[in-house]
Amino acid sequence: MTSFGGAQTVDWNLAASTAVRLVRPGPEVSRDEARAVVAELRRHATASERHVREYTAMGFPDGDGGGTPVLVVDRPGWIRANVAGFRTLLTPLTDKLQQRRADMPGSSVLGPVSGKVAGAEVGVLLSFLSSKVLGQYETFAPAARDLPAGPAEPGPGGPGTGRLLLVAPNIVHVERELDVDPHDFRLWVCLHEETHRTQFTAVPWLRDHLESEIQGFLAETDVDPGTLFERFREAAQTFVGAGRDREAGGAEPARSLVEIVQSPAQREILARVTAVMSLLEGHADYVMDGVGPSVVPSVAEIREKFAKRREAGAGRLDAVLRRLLGLDAKLRQYRDGERFVRAVVEQVGMEGFNRVWTSPNTLPTKAEIAAPADWIARVHG
Repeated sequence: MTSFGGAQTVDWNLAASTAVRLVRPGPEVSRDEARAVVAELRRHATASERHVREYTAMGFPDGDGGGTPVLVVDRPGWIRANVAGFRTLLTPLTDKLQQRRADMPGSSVLGPVSGKVAGAEVGVLLSFLSSKVLGQYETFAPAARDLPAGPAEPGPGGPGTGRLLLVAPNIVHVERELDVDPHDFRLWVCLHEETHRTQFTAVPWLRDHLESEIQGFLAETDVDPGTLFERFREAAQTFVGAGRDREAGGAEPARSLVEIVQSPAQREILARVTAVMSLLEGHADYVMDGVGPSVVPSVAEIREKFAKRREAGAGRLDAVLRRLLGLDAKLRQYRDGERFVRAVVEQVGMEGFNRVWTSPNTLPTKAEIAAPADWIARVHG
């Protein structure tokens, strides 16, 4: 998002084509094996809905899961879905960038070039991420012919209300890498992702609240190129210094690029969003492990091996990219959020925990995620 000007700030078509061209091939499977995997994931997704609803005691207002579809996709399918989602979510920011640069000399010439540069950058990022994601509940999902979404919002052109994506080749890759029972692992993954679908369909205000926070974050983005350049320069210096300190055996891990280029107002918003995401991810992990023993016989083995894989990561380049993109923070969200949910349920039960879904005011703060007793005291008196 550091490229400016022109009719298209990001060439989204180029982003999609670049990512699809660079994406690594998935594991080798026969056509019959692929069909069997897709069919089984669909069955597990359907079964997971009932398991999650019974365990969490979270009902849907309309009784049918909100009408959000479940799509089993390959890596290019995941890329196309996320390009569409990014394009919808970032429209206010890209419009802002276009207005900021419209009157600058040379914008008519540099605009198309910068749009393609930004598109290529986004494509490289998505190609990297496309092999990491097992599943995803796409909250802000525009419907397309080959990518249906839930019912659209009122008004023309409103985005759909979500869809659940299961990335089949990545699931097969990880189950083989961990050497676990593939049928158990597929159901275990579906339990996690179905929990996310339940969160957003059973809590009507959650989607709008999260979108409001994200749009507030984007609205605070400083589009002055000089300011952004200075922040990126500081970011580069931070990473170089952090690398030296780590080699010397000291210093804390470097912050991600996303954290470093934020304004003070954005940091406040991000703290609230981080708390919400920690809650959602931790809740999904808690549910998948809680439901597991009754329907996934090898859940203990899967959790142990999967946790070790999460912590270990991959090679050195992968570790650097994970830190730059904030994926290490994502792993902390799983861990910290699960501890919060577990502690609250142990103290006040599932019904008491579900008070978290009452309104935005009952969501935990970032500090309360680390101190569940404080949330209990505030919400339960």
